Formats: sequence, structure tokens, C-alpha cells
Amino acid sequence: MTLVETEELRELRAVLRRFLAEHAPVAAARRLMATRDGLDRELWRRMAGELGLQGLAVPAEHGGSGFGVRELAVVFEEMGRVLYCGPFLATVGLALPALLAAGAEAGDLQGIADGSSIATLAWTEDGRWTAPPAMTCENGVLSGTKTYVLDGHTADLILVAARSGDGSTALFAVDGDAGGLTRTPLPTLDQTRKLARLDFADVPARLVAADADAALARARDVAATLLAAEQVGGAERALEMTVEYVKVREQFGRPIGSFQAVKHRCADMFVQVESARSAMLNAASAADDAPAGASDGASDGASDGASGELPVAAALAKAFCSDAYFHVAGETIQLHGGIGFTWEHDAHLYFKRAKASQELFGPPAAHRDRLAGLVGITADGVRGAATAP
Repeated sequence: MTLVETEELRELRAVLRRFLAEHAPVAAARRLMATRDGLDRELWRRMAGELGLQGLAVPAEHGGSGFGVRELAVVFEEMGRVLYCGPFLATVGLALPALLAAGAEAGDLQGIADGSSIATLAWTEDGRWTAPPAMTCENGVLSGTKTYVLDGHTADLILVAARSGDGSTALFAVDGDAGGLTRTPLPTLDQTRKLARLDFADVPARLVAADADAALARARDVAATLLAAEQVGGAERALEMTVEYVKVREQFGRPIGSFQAVKHRCADMFVQVESARSAMLNAASAADDAPAGASDGASDGASDGASGELPVAAALAKAFCSDAYFHVAGETIQLHGGIGFTWEHDAHLYFKRAKASQELFGPPAAHRDRLAGLVGITADGVRGAATAP
């Protein structure tokens, strides 16, 4: 695998940076986070129509461009830099990988590619992303509750992980306006990312995949990888903000960036950002090397028996990038001094995104536990027969 950015990826990054700077700056995120939906629908359509972002990883025969996770990682990095407020992670980072791995119907993929459909995956019932679903589907209807559903209150297509009649984990599709479905927005620490509680009361559901463990495992690992890319982008922008500030903020007649202690803290932030980028790129490459329909393991955490590079690389990336972003965002506030603690400054928005992203798809500790099991590290710290790639 290669971690070198190609000319095509550099061009994609440049186009995206210009587009987002014009149409989705942090000021736009501030405006949208104060709304119920947290979504600029016109921008969503433009992202699909002008840039083809939603369809970037959708196969060409279904209206997309047929690219992979490596290309998507560039998109998520750039969105992380501006704290993009909208359902891109829910739709493209979480629901789409599940649909692709499950062999979804063409209509579901085409709707995502052309921007006419917002999708999400309803997985957790108690907040734990590693726990198997307890909700069941009987006679084609779903009853129960899903919590912390990304953009669940605005999604047109809701994928639901539930137990089928034989006890296996299946994947079902529900229309966002289905009868018996109640969608309630939840208060969030990071107001630029919307979550919802979904209550199902005999809601009609369409079966997408009868045995969905592998598809859900793939979706989890790809989503963790793309969230890691977003974390890298946010951390990079926070570092840039800090460097810009310490160059102009003066104390004792000189810029504070000239003081050795500040230099070293900025250097440490840089090391965190670049190390996180390496971990994320490794996971993105592993995701592209693993076929979308391949079984990467079940969905129950450290002892899931997963095999291949992707589960290991994704767990590593999510754990490391989560901590790196949180560290850099915290240092950003500290090095900005008093102004960094104010509502008017953007530093607190990056800090809240960093903290909330730590917990999304499982906290760093959960991914470290899973990683230890995958590479065969025992409780006493001795590596077993299994080795990391």
C-alpha cells in the first residue's frame, strides 16, 4: 500500500478546500448548529450535483464515480477543517459502506449518489457501538428504540441493525417518514453534529441483508477510518490557528511563538497531527485493499475474531486520532490564552468536536481493547501468536 498523495488527490483537495471555504466556512457551521436540522439542503444538492461528493465511492453503474476510501478520506479531512455541519458522515461514512457491503438495491445507492437521499445507520441502543443489537424484527415490522443515531431526525433512509427471527443480526431499511416512527433530536456537546433518538412502534421494514454481521463490521471500520480522517483535518486546522496566533501575540516585547516553551508545545502538536495522519492513511489504504463484501469480523468488539488488515488499522487509527485531536484542540485553547475560552473564538468549537468525536463509534479505550485482542496482546502485555500487519 502507498501513503503518498497522488496528483489527483491533491487536485481533489484543492477543489474541495476552495468550495468549502466559500460555501461552508466555520461561520456557516455556527449558523446551522443553532437550527434543528443542522443542514443546508441547497448546499447538500450542490455537493452532489457540482462535485459528486456523495457519489464518490458509489459504483459507476449506480450513478457514482467508483472511487474508494482513500479519496473519501481527503473529503473528510477537508470537512473536518471547517467543522462541516451536515449529514455527510451519516450518509457517506456510515450508511453507504453498510449498503455496499450488504449488496444493497440500486435505488438506495443512486439516491445517495445524486443527493436526493440522506441516509443513516441506527445501531446503538445503549450507547455502545460494540454491542450487538437487541431490537428484533418480527413479521416485517420493527419495535424498540435506537439512540444516538447520526442525523436520524432528517434521514430519508434509515438502516436498522436488528435481530431476525432466527437470532442472527440482519439489516433492515426504513423510510424516514414511515408510520409508527418517532424521531427526537438529542442535545449534544458538539452542536455541529446532530444526533437523534428513534422510537419504532410496529414500523414496516424492508430486509437489506439477512446475515449482516460482516456488512456491519465493514461499515464500523470504514466509518471509524473516515471519522479519523475528519479528526486529522480538524487537528491540522487547530494547529494552524495556533501557529498564526503565537506569531502575532506579543508578551515582553516579542511574539510568544519565539519562546522555547511555546515552540515545543507547537512542535508536539505537529507531531500529533502528522502521526495521526499516518495512522489514518494506513487504515484508508487497508479499507481499499479489503473487498467491500469481505468478512472483516463480527460486531462485538475485541474478541470478534476479525481477520485482515482493516480491523487492526481502523482500531489503531480511531484510538490514536481521537486522542491526538483532543490533545491538539486543548493546546489550541491553552495557547490562545483568555480569548481561546470565549464563545466568539472558534477554538471551543474544535475542542467540542474533538471531545464528541472521541466517543463516536466507541471511545479510544474500547478501540484499544479491540486492538489488543486482534493482535494477540494478552492481559499481562505479552504478544501472542497473532501479529499486527
